[in-house]
Amino acid sequence: MPRLALLLTVPLGLLWAQDEAELKHKQKAAREAAKLGKDGLAQLAPLLEDADALVRVEAVKALVEIGTQYSLDPLVRAARDNDAEVQIRAVEGIVNFYLPGYAQSGISGSLRRAGNRVMGKFTDTNTQVVESYVVPRADAIEVIARLASGGSSMESRAAAARAAGVLRGRAAVDSLLEGLRTKDDRLMYESLVALQKIREERTAARVLFLFNDPNERVRIAAIELTGMLRAAEAVRDLRRTVEQGQTIKTRRAALGALAMIPDAAHRELYRQMLADKDEGIRAGAAEGLARIRDQADQEALSTALTAEKKTGARLSICFALAMLGALEVGETAPLRYVVDNLNSRSYRGVAEPFLSEIARSREGRAALYPLLQTGSKNEKGGLARALAASGAADAVEPLDALTKDADTEVAAEAIRALRNLKARLP
Repeated sequence: MPRLALLLTVPLGLLWAQDEAELKHKQKAAREAAKLGKDGLAQLAPLLEDADALVRVEAVKALVEIGTQYSLDPLVRAARDNDAEVQIRAVEGIVNFYLPGYAQSGISGSLRRAGNRVMGKFTDTNTQVVESYVVPRADAIEVIARLASGGSSMESRAAAARAAGVLRGRAAVDSLLEGLRTKDDRLMYESLVALQKIREERTAARVLFLFNDPNERVRIAAIELTGMLRAAEAVRDLRRTVEQGQTIKTRRAALGALAMIPDAAHRELYRQMLADKDEGIRAGAAEGLARIRDQADQEALSTALTAEKKTGARLSICFALAMLGALEVGETAPLRYVVDNLNSRSYRGVAEPFLSEIARSREGRAALYPLLQTGSKNEKGGLARALAASGAADAVEPLDALTKDADTEVAAEAIRALRNLKARLP
């Protein structure tokens, strides 16, 4: 009897059961291969080419579990798959190699299939980025960039955009800019945050049109990017947004971005806003005066500090006074207040960048170096990172000394900071 005729005599339920059994067998084989470590890679190779996407997904999950450099080549190949879930998991696996733990916190943990669609929930936390001394492979960035602009779904494109930012993938910039022209808020937001992490100057002019975007997260991310890049071409739009922004959050973001771009033309605006009823506006005004660095503003800032009750605004005012030369570290000194906030879970993320700016001057670093020996664990770690970000060669010796700290966590943080600093030095 011909094969086709024989197949037609087999009940469809039996054929389905056989297919299901084969699927489960292959998925189990992938899980078993993961337990073998790098020795299981050969067994995963044919599963990565399987006709069933569910088998390929399980094979990619196994590659991520194996980790190590031996998984990178097959993960890069898997990222070229045409299935959205395979793409997402492969991309997260690539990032996980350079930033261990990334795959556990990524979108893949929430993925579910609905027919032909793959959906997942992106967390709002998007601050992860590799250390400055980490240099990802060019082909890894290339495949991620390709997915950011041409993935099989908006989910896989957004996951790739996020990954490009985490890896500081400069080669993905054009793909990220392309993502800003879609109508997908999630992809637009992830692309903007990635551009913030990469910080390529030419991108500032390409995001100005988003200052009036209807989605507030997208709008604010675009505004913040221009401030981070200190984009002079954005000043007029930022000033207008400060004065006419759609929401108070938008106005705060615009003022914060404008404050990043030193311009004495805005000095009177900042002085007026020191007394604004909104804490965020007062903070942004102080930061603007900090960067203009006009000594004549010391009195106004000192008066504002005396009247200020909110920690966020006080922190910004103290930063401004330190930038204007108040570099004493006594118990009630402005600089001491900034350093103290490295101990605060709520404000250390604000204090540390302020200290990085203070550390850009030789005088600022000289004031901070003694605190590396006397500070708390959180202070020593935060100061180490701030000094590394300064890019100053004279910070090498103090950080090297901190690598010998009696607290092993402090010593480890100092080692990372020293490596980051050396990566920035010519």
